[in-house]
Amino acid sequence: MNKKLGLAVAGALLAAASSANAGITIPAGDWTVDIGGNVNAYYTHTSGSAVANSKNQIQTGLLPTALAIGAKSRQNDMDVAVQFSFWTGVNNSSGDNLNPGSSNGGLGYSSLNIRQSFLSFGDASWGTVKMGRDLGVFGSDAILSDMTLLGVGSGAGGGGSSTLGRIGSGYLYADWLAQIQYQTPNWNGFQLTGAVQEALGQVDNNNMGFAGKATYDFAANDVTGRVWVGGVTTKRQNNNTTNTPLITTATQEFTAEAVEIGAKASYQGLDLVAYYYNGQNYDVGAGYFPASAHNVVPGTAHTDEDNSGGYVQATFKLPGVGTKLGASWGTSIIKSTVAGQVDAEREAWIVGAYHPLTKSVNLVAEYNNLDITSHTNVQTTAKTVSLGAILFF
Repeated sequence: MNKKLGLAVAGALLAAASSANAGITIPAGDWTVDIGGNVNAYYTHTSGSAVANSKNQIQTGLLPTALAIGAKSRQNDMDVAVQFSFWTGVNNSSGDNLNPGSSNGGLGYSSLNIRQSFLSFGDASWGTVKMGRDLGVFGSDAILSDMTLLGVGSGAGGGGSSTLGRIGSGYLYADWLAQIQYQTPNWNGFQLTGAVQEALGQVDNNNMGFAGKATYDFAANDVTGRVWVGGVTTKRQNNNTTNTPLITTATQEFTAEAVEIGAKASYQGLDLVAYYYNGQNYDVGAGYFPASAHNVVPGTAHTDEDNSGGYVQATFKLPGVGTKLGASWGTSIIKSTVAGQVDAEREAWIVGAYHPLTKSVNLVAEYNNLDITSHTNVQTTAKTVSLGAILFF
């Protein structure tokens, strides 16, 4: 598998297009079975005021170790497919560990997360319907364009089967959602995607979420790229009678929504990405801003919070050797709604080197500097050095 295909598999494992390129293809009657995946591990050293002590670990990066199994067929003038993917990590998995509280030893186990289980059917003439669990529509291009998809980024120093990459310091997590999705045919590079999805942050499951995006893929001479715009809206519910946003005896319901715009372009080994998002109440703190970063005051009504952010990234593949060097900067902000407080922010700059040791194995070296500011103006820093490898098959 060459590096271009390896990157395609990374995207396939994350985006899970039913027509993804896999490492192993098996004809089975009317069906073609695709099997692919990755294994990765990194030594990480995290220091700074955001961690109690310097931490040294061997752990999985942003892209968890995965095994993806898909099958596709052509029936009644339609392409039909199914996809499953199984995700895990090399380190113990803290909260979702099969044996919580144990160490990273023989009995430490690791979690098994089935992030994808969906079916799809359609045709190039009228589009594709996807039903099941898959990566969310909103924010998907942002994470698929993140160079730390092959590395670690931020979030090292703890348990779990995945680090954060640039999630929460440049874009919001697309997450893995139960959804019914429709994607139009490709009209000379232009496509629309829409989804009805199970809403996050629900207590009574009374609401659905809605997401959509428009993409345009272009190629002109040696320049290729994509431009996209997207949006998402849903309802969420809070419990402001406790210190965490869950439920109150009289459930407080509010709208959470966001919009995004992004672009990326490639020219003779140079890749550029620019991305921006803006929303209200959509950054709920899952994995990037903890609940304590929000203006949640027990016993008070919900207060709308504006959030925004974005990132820029540049990578260049050295001619001959194939090593890709990259640098990116990004930030995510939650506006303050309390007098005397400041905006909460997570700002990170990352540099990395990604070298194709073989057509299947990439060596990775990264440095991530994450600065965190809370609403009460407490400032902390986490600096992470990571060295490791990722193998695609």
